[in-house]
Amino acid sequence: MAGERKAWSTREKRDREDSATRAHLLRAARAVFERRGYARTTIADITAAAGVGRATFYVYFASKEAVFGVLAGEVRDGFLAAQELHGLDADDPYAVAEATIAAYLDAYVEHLAFLTVLEHQALTDPAMYALREEIHARPRERGARYVAHLARRGVAHPAASPEAVATAAGGMIAVFAPGVAQDPGTRAGTVAQLTDMYLRLLGVAPAAQGAAADRTGSEDGRRR
Repeated sequence: MAGERKAWSTREKRDREDSATRAHLLRAARAVFERRGYARTTIADITAAAGVGRATFYVYFASKEAVFGVLAGEVRDGFLAAQELHGLDADDPYAVAEATIAAYLDAYVEHLAFLTVLEHQALTDPAMYALREEIHARPRERGARYVAHLARRGVAHPAASPEAVATAAGGMIAVFAPGVAQDPGTRAGTVAQLTDMYLRLLGVAPAAQGAAADRTGSEDGRRR
């Protein structure tokens, strides 16, 4: 009997987490947080936006803090997904830099309004500060590992430590993201500039220069 109760409890928990109602509540909560800010948002605001009762909210979330934490986790996962490489040679710094920066910039633009709320709340709330740090720290750590990998192979000669280069790359994207959010037409040019700056921090010549150097080397070889 105890085993049956445990199995039912596990299934019930999974059903709650996968519920369309839960997803609807999350979307509504995010919209309210982005519009009103964290401190001014109440559970009543969230349930009103979702069109459900307070009892329904408590089926899925214990508090306002809990739903905000889930949303922050989704944002963190979005930034981590932006660093996933699909169909790219991980040892090609040009292709990886352009693809990763484009994806990371897109993620930043997509989550900019939520991040603004989180940044503001993190100033006075240690729990929100910890969430903010987690969102930025995990992608930064993964980026630092990649820089260190290229440096060990002699492909890159970083201008600073892998951690510093990864931090600088994330900071540049954060600075440029609001401009792209305001004018999406600037995205392509911004990606190109950010990629160029990142490659210089990485200690890798921009692609055009690299190609020119390869051609020069080939011509010198033929002359000899």
